[in-house]
Amino acid sequence: MLAQVSDLFLADSPRVDGVVEGHVRKLAGLETPLPPIVVQRHTMRVIDGMHRLLAAKRRGAERLPVQFFDGSDEEAFLLAVRLNAQHGLPLSRADRRAAASRFIASHPEWSDRRVAATTGLSAATVGSIRKRSTDETAQLTARTGRDGKARPLRPAEGRLRAAELIKERPESSLRQIAAAAGVAPATVRDVRERLRQGRDPVPDKLRNLDGADRRPSATAGPATRTRSATGVRAAAVTDPGGTNPLPDGPSTAVDSLRRDPSLRFSEAGRELLRLLTVNAMPRESWEQLAAAVPAHRRDVCASLAREHARRWAAFSDLLAREAESAA
Repeated sequence: MLAQVSDLFLADSPRVDGVVEGHVRKLAGLETPLPPIVVQRHTMRVIDGMHRLLAAKRRGAERLPVQFFDGSDEEAFLLAVRLNAQHGLPLSRADRRAAASRFIASHPEWSDRRVAATTGLSAATVGSIRKRSTDETAQLTARTGRDGKARPLRPAEGRLRAAELIKERPESSLRQIAAAAGVAPATVRDVRERLRQGRDPVPDKLRNLDGADRRPSATAGPATRTRSATGVRAAAVTDPGGTNPLPDGPSTAVDSLRRDPSLRFSEAGRELLRLLTVNAMPRESWEQLAAAVPAHRRDVCASLAREHARRWAAFSDLLAREAESAA
């Protein structure tokens, strides 16, 4: 659809410094058609494509191809951030931090990961921004993740409630306990398994994070760490908070990371994406690779795989420590 250039207005830009003049000049000098700009229908304000609009005016164009968006001003700003994180002139780190601050204020129930996925920042950075914010609702007890599910702000307390309910209602299903405790069914499953093994229902990583009493229950013995035969700590399917950080699988998660400008536009980020892409193969592909290894090389390949797994585990621990120190 075409719209009159004179009918379009500049909107609330996610860029702290506004329009980048050099980018406007670059677009104005292009002879190839540019993608349609996105416009909020009821205000005719440009959501995505302000540089393209100014470039068109500079070229003397009277009409431009547009795509209309029907939604509120806050929804329009959210869309602007998402689109600018995916294509065109990348948002600066200052732009993304400013957008994160705005989302934390307008959507305090959103999880750090959800804000991070929208702005292209790390969840640790969003958590740090949230800590400095004075506008967060004091009585907020849960946040909504990228999957739309609400999760408790203090996962350790949720685990302790689940542990008590499991003892009181041993016949109840995972979902019944989860609904009563305000946690995910996967968290209840993990708590139940920990209690069965005589372990503390709260993992070490969650201790002392929110001030809750996390002393082991009467039935729990000393916490132990499970290790595989190779000496690498076994990883749980779910994270300590009971959420699955890869709900749609590794490939989908890597695709999301590849759209993050903070990774795409740095040499180290691109190298990390390359390694993650290689390792995000489905299980069937790994099985095919294993079948292709000749018998006389299986020991060497197995040893190399274990060594790589050890290094990835160390990298995971490093990221976890940095996230905790930044929180």
